[in-house]
Amino acid sequence: MTPNRDEHYRKLERMYHAAPTNEYFRPVIRIAHATADVRLAVRPDFFHAASGVHGSIYFKLLDDATFFAASSLVEDVFVLTASFNIYFLRPISSGEMHARGTIVSRSTRLLIGEGVVTDSDGKEIARGTGTFMPSRVPLDERLGYR
Repeated sequence: MTPNRDEHYRKLERMYHAAPTNEYFRPVIRIAHATADVRLAVRPDFFHAASGVHGSIYFKLLDDATFFAASSLVEDVFVLTASFNIYFLRPISSGEMHARGTIVSRSTRLLIGEGVVTDSDGKEIARGTGTFMPSRVPLDERLGYR
């Protein structure tokens, strides 16, 4: 890994943490070449009526992890999620959720990522696949990319 790429990953991490939605969720992210890891502590305010984490939280983690895995490979513009498919495997109501996204295919205009969410015991609780594409929005300080 070149220092230039490493700096790109750190700038993406700062951009992620600067997003207003993450002030609420308080996730932690680590980005490397074609991969990203997102961790989130389970909180009762994430629960649906049956006291388990709502599916929207699973989606957020999977999309964030695969999106930033794709973004790690695109150094000039913001990436967009084009589609996402999710499979809910088991509920969670305590501990930590850990999502790992990996890019499995890349062409000129399309990146395909796979993601897995595990619980604190390492059990798989969800998985998903997403397609991503570069936008025309430049990566710069206005996005928190600094």
